[in-house]
Amino acid sequence: MKAGAMPRRIAGLLIAVMSLTACGESWLGDRSSPPLPGKRISILSRERLVEPDPAGAAEIILPPPEINEDWPQVGGYSNHAMHHLEIGDAPQYLWYGNAGVGSGARSKLLGQPIIADNTVFTIDSRSNVTAFVADKGKRLWRTDLTPDGAASSHTSGGLAYEDGMVFAATGFAQVVGMNAQTGEIVWRQTLPAPMRGAPTVRGGRVLVVTVENQTHALAAEDGAPLWTHTGTPEPTGLLAGNSPAVDGNTVVVAYTSGELFALKIESGAPIWQDSLITARRTENIGSLMDIRGLPAIDRGRVYVIGNGDLMVCLDLKTGRRLWEKEIGGIQGPWVAGDFLYQLTNGNEVVALDAKTGRIIWVTQMQSWEDPEDKEGRITWAGPILASDRLILTSSEGKMVTLSPYTGDMLGWEPSTQGISIAPSVANGMLYFLTDLADLVVYR
Repeated sequence: MKAGAMPRRIAGLLIAVMSLTACGESWLGDRSSPPLPGKRISILSRERLVEPDPAGAAEIILPPPEINEDWPQVGGYSNHAMHHLEIGDAPQYLWYGNAGVGSGARSKLLGQPIIADNTVFTIDSRSNVTAFVADKGKRLWRTDLTPDGAASSHTSGGLAYEDGMVFAATGFAQVVGMNAQTGEIVWRQTLPAPMRGAPTVRGGRVLVVTVENQTHALAAEDGAPLWTHTGTPEPTGLLAGNSPAVDGNTVVVAYTSGELFALKIESGAPIWQDSLITARRTENIGSLMDIRGLPAIDRGRVYVIGNGDLMVCLDLKTGRRLWEKEIGGIQGPWVAGDFLYQLTNGNEVVALDAKTGRIIWVTQMQSWEDPEDKEGRITWAGPILASDRLILTSSEGKMVTLSPYTGDMLGWEPSTQGISIAPSVANGMLYFLTDLADLVVYR
């Protein structure tokens, strides 16, 4: 490549990488240090909507961080409860790879990177699946899942991995099974409607939810249909989809209608159902009852948040509500021991007592690029909890860390690209997928 011929996109990314590498310790923060002073506080806002409960602050005691070898599906494992992960004290930039085509006017990047067997897999906005060596960055293969004769602008849902196979849910109304080592397509199964959420895989079953609120269970070996469950169709919904949570023999699935079902994994038969529909339903986008955040299952409890300002905790066996809060969001709850961390529709990060739902602290993130004129809406993704840090990313291109104990700012760094998908963590490494489909890895 001639001097000066470097593509602007890559050059901008390299500038961001050099900035983040030079400041590797500061943006992740010292776990025991107070909030950093100066302009870093500008990431926060004082316009808080949710308030801590008046009962008094509780001491947050977290389980010790642990290394997770893989991140095989969206949300980590099939129950979407990853607790406290371990990364280094000051992760440094490791490698960068191009994962395909990013978000655009006609298609959107939705799929979180997944990691298994020292391989990271991504799916771009044009249904190209790419595999990289997880700790080196070497590209192994890329497979285009676009069916013959189909347009390439459909938004795809995401990926999952199990037993040497990668499974993709696509906007072409197809679920595809691939050989994880070669990218060779092993089988395709066409469904009645497209998918925008990633598959969930458990025990040889691939579970997907279509935009028409149907859950389909397929055999992982050959894609053969096993059962189907149907919720109430909803004419409008948020762009992204959802992925079922599985614990033992129970599947918890959420629909754009606000319905929540627990199903038997063997047959799809309903065990119980609930609804997160609230009284203030209107036609405004902010009032859609869509459940976009991943349900989380932990120790016999189900945690779910809806877009319509309702968060609930239910008993997994009976569906009985144990507590509820008037909090809305499109990111799933992060479970860590006896505590939850939740990003709300108002861009607040909230710490809750998982047993009671009591709000312990609230940190308001910046919602506008121009706060005075309220222009340039900022969206945040996360949080994830790793080595005593809550990590969030933003569409404006910021990576931020907060204290999980107090909500105080630990550090942040800018990037030249937006990051609208929460990072994945495996083997102590952080995987960030930018809105332009650039995969940036830290260790």
